[in-house]
Amino acid sequence: MATVYNTNHDSFTLPGFDLDAFVANTFAEDLGEGLPGGGLDVTSASVIPADACFAGVMDSRDAISVCGLPIAAAFFRALDPAADIELLVDEGARVAPGTALMRIAGQARALLTAERSALNTVQHLTGIATLTRTYVDAMGDTRARLLDTRKTIPGLRVLEKYAVRTGGGHNHRMGLWDAAMIKDNHVAVAGGVGEAVRRALGAGVREVICEVDRIDQIEPALTAGATRLLLDNMGPDMLRAALAIVAGRVPCEASGGVRLDTIGAIAATGVDYISVGRLTQSAPAADIGLDFTPL
Repeated sequence: MATVYNTNHDSFTLPGFDLDAFVANTFAEDLGEGLPGGGLDVTSASVIPADACFAGVMDSRDAISVCGLPIAAAFFRALDPAADIELLVDEGARVAPGTALMRIAGQARALLTAERSALNTVQHLTGIATLTRTYVDAMGDTRARLLDTRKTIPGLRVLEKYAVRTGGGHNHRMGLWDAAMIKDNHVAVAGGVGEAVRRALGAGVREVICEVDRIDQIEPALTAGATRLLLDNMGPDMLRAALAIVAGRVPCEASGGVRLDTIGAIAATGVDYISVGRLTQSAPAADIGLDFTPL
């Protein structure tokens, strides 16, 4: 089910994500709140006059798919509620190097204190969205949908999965609670894929995804009632053979070792989904800058 979210920078919401708490906790870490001598930006407080004002532009230095601007705005707004902030592009927009993303003007000390937290967030989320878009493009005109995984930074899952959606991908499980995913270690303890699937269904789980890495595991998993198969570490030829056996009885997902140079061939086999852990695990930060000038 698609998640509904509002990307207006004054009312940005994501289910399961507390923006105010995220901003407050990020500042507490950066400012050293509760530590001896902490609680302030010593550089800005000592160098910048209290009444100084700045104006600045956040811009891209790379070709990117933009993500996180409303969150960046929230950082600036938290320290300077009267700051004048204008978001110049929409979330998910694909922009060229040199594109202006945000204009901001306000109290110099506040903007400088918030700058790094805002940029870190936008650079990280834009990096994920941009990499996701690159993979989606490489899949070509196929039926397959690109999925993320649970390979996320602890505490940032909701944001990172939002970035995947912003880049044109889709979310797999949000966590351990919203679907059963039976993998090789579960199978080893349960004694087989069929028995593992039966136990999950017997416990009342409605969606049971079962990982198979051999052709002979497919029928036992389907007979037991698996609602989706994860075809693990299978090349295109083996995927086609697996899909012929499944014959459309359940959706099938290809996973394991998927790379940018192989995802097109994998998508062309006819799988319903392809999951890629590196979307969140290995996406490089986007090169986005922010330069201020005194007013």
